[in-house]
Amino acid sequence: MNRRGFFATASGAVLAAPLIVTRAFAAEPQVRLRELYEKDMSFTPFAEQHAGGRVAIEGFMAPPLKADSNFYVLTNVPMAVCPFCSSEAEWPSDILAVYAQRIVDTIPFNVKIVTRGTLELGTYTDPELGFVSRVRLVDAVQERA
Repeated sequence: MNRRGFFATASGAVLAAPLIVTRAFAAEPQVRLRELYEKDMSFTPFAEQHAGGRVAIEGFMAPPLKADSNFYVLTNVPMAVCPFCSSEAEWPSDILAVYAQRIVDTIPFNVKIVTRGTLELGTYTDPELGFVSRVRLVDAVQERA
């Protein structure tokens, strides 16, 4: 097969090979944490349009609430302590709850990362941690930026 995805058959006919796109190469829309909320803390049109879809967000991993967990908080700025929230009314617009696909290897709080996952909207209280979120990424993966 040549570089353009075509190959020749024994009869000399030229056929196109199917284009295979894996999830690793799929381009998730990138968004900043502050682009998920309006000033009145309602969700932006971007957040509402992409709810249920995969997005990519840059930020920093806050120190984990619990060891050996698939949960962490993504912050807009490096934080040495986790910005744990007790209620939806206190939910700041520059953090995001993340539920990873597997147990998370902690990344130092001052190293920028990219998190990709499915965007979920609406109030949710984690039954194990008690962490309250209005927006979160689920089925997420992360890597250093």
